[in-house]
Amino acid sequence: MSGNAAANAGESAGGNAGGSAGKNAAGKAAESAAGKAAGLPPVPVEYAVAVERYLAASGLAEGSRRIYRIALDTWAWALADRPAPTGPERRRARPPVLPLALLDHPDAAERLRTATGHRAADTDPRTLNRELSTLRAAVAWWRSRGWIDGDPTTGLHPRPLPEPTAATAATAPLTPDRLRALFALRAPLREQTLWHLLHESGATIDTVLALDTDHLDLAGRRTRPGHRPLQWESGTARLLPLLIAGRANGPLFLTDRRAPAGTPAADRCPHTGRARLSYRRAAELLAAHTRPLGPGWTLRQLRPGPARSGGA
Repeated sequence: MSGNAAANAGESAGGNAGGSAGKNAAGKAAESAAGKAAGLPPVPVEYAVAVERYLAASGLAEGSRRIYRIALDTWAWALADRPAPTGPERRRARPPVLPLALLDHPDAAERLRTATGHRAADTDPRTLNRELSTLRAAVAWWRSRGWIDGDPTTGLHPRPLPEPTAATAATAPLTPDRLRALFALRAPLREQTLWHLLHESGATIDTVLALDTDHLDLAGRRTRPGHRPLQWESGTARLLPLLIAGRANGPLFLTDRRAPAGTPAADRCPHTGRARLSYRRAAELLAAHTRPLGPGWTLRQLRPGPARSGGA
């Protein structure tokens, strides 16, 4: 970041915060120079650059990265001690430019706590908890690389969820009878493989949709080393080789149509030209196929209960 940009970021976040962040940023700049000399990527100075580096390494599909980016941008407003936009404006607003070192300022934790209280008034507890989890994961990743020293998220606790209602009961794991009915449907191979893998691995929907064919150890019924660890059982093991059908790399779950222009290469199959299946489309397909079984089926219901769930 140039001297002027650092100064502007400091002014956005308050004079004292900017001064402390400037000292920290100088230290990180020295580390960055040493890392560059060793052939390592430079330590990012700006918060927004650190966000992009985290998302690029996350292994998430583009749609999921967009959601995570919006959540992390929301916390940038808190660090700058400014109210975050709400409603439709939240997605279009440009977050303030500020140094990543602000996360190490003594005021950072208090700013985030205050912002959490304000955010709780504008959104439901599940969304807020998901945004807090996103921030905690990013901070942990940045700390593991030495980009920041402290953890201002330590005192940020999940908000209590409302008591289950008829609406929230629809997200409860499926009973064995309902699972058997689902797996007995005459649904396409792609859908049956996705449903079996979600249930047998216990992984999140985003994690499963982000899988590529070369991530899989079919013989071992697990993902290969270096990828998010997943394991599955005989139902998925029977279907996966049929779904892959010789595709050596590229997204595991694909759309029915060719990817539109501008689709990132990571989300486009190099063999068929089709795009990675999105969360929205996967949910629509489940709803369509389960319509004869009654309303209310969701992808989240496919994950087993806590006793069996192994996903994150």
